[in-house]
Amino acid sequence: MANRTEVTQFILLGLTSVPGLQVPLFIMFTLIYLINVVGNLGMIVLILLDSRLHTPMYFFLSNLSLVDFGYSSAVTPKVMAGLLLGDRVISYNACAAQMFFFVAFATVENYLLASMAYDRYAAVCKPLHYTTTMTTGVCARLVTGSYVCGFLNAIFHVGDIFSLFFCKYNVVNHFFCDVPAVMALSCSNKHTSEVVLVFMSSFNIFFALLIISISYLFISVSILKMHSAKGHQKALSTCASHLTVVSIFYGTVIFMYLQPSSSHSMDTDKVASVFYSMVIPMLNPLVYSLRNKEVKSAFKKVIEKATFSLGLRF
Repeated sequence: MANRTEVTQFILLGLTSVPGLQVPLFIMFTLIYLINVVGNLGMIVLILLDSRLHTPMYFFLSNLSLVDFGYSSAVTPKVMAGLLLGDRVISYNACAAQMFFFVAFATVENYLLASMAYDRYAAVCKPLHYTTTMTTGVCARLVTGSYVCGFLNAIFHVGDIFSLFFCKYNVVNHFFCDVPAVMALSCSNKHTSEVVLVFMSSFNIFFALLIISISYLFISVSILKMHSAKGHQKALSTCASHLTVVSIFYGTVIFMYLQPSSSHSMDTDKVASVFYSMVIPMLNPLVYSLRNKEVKSAFKKVIEKATFSLGLRF
């Protein structure tokens, strides 16, 4: 495939060409990425350390944190290098790899959010059968299926894009190798690839959204049937964090991908891409930790243990 194209590397235009904004943006993205790494990896460690969090919900949440860390790490370090060092060149293979991991992890998150919605349905609508419904085997199959769908989707898209011809123009009007931005550079007939992109993205997004919508429809009916205010509050608190994450994730993704190429404004797309590739992975652990008493309690317990250990040592 490499012998059939004149392009061996791509040049990423980045977010802005204004010199005065390079350092402030680098500082901002560094802070975002540090919060992302600490928040997501910290959430995984916290769930592993506290036996009270060894439940289906936190099993899904630990995988969500891993995926958030993965697709943010596929993009952010290269963006930071471009802002600080002016290194905007990315090789043909590195571009394909970046696109692959970003698409794979973003698709995995899509299906993990659907799996988490089913878990919330089981917790609210079938509380007495929750332990028999959400068994270890069921959770493992849902998570494994999410990863399989994500990586198969990435293989399909990257294979499709990089089977196109890339002639002399190699400047990507984006800050990373996103599918629409790289596809726009091809000198092949892109109509089929564009249709495939919209169809596959639509299927993945709306299939997951269908599962989420049906789950919350049943949850809403169950909540309406509850007679106690305490039951209402408990059910709503169970779902609030997940609903917040779902709204942010799908709102941005639908805006970004489910529009025809003629409607794309690259400047607008770049802002949206910053949000879903960097900001959302940072927000997810914050949403779940700030709104969740069990996570806050587990974090407090870990801090107390660490403080006690340090006190004994000194």
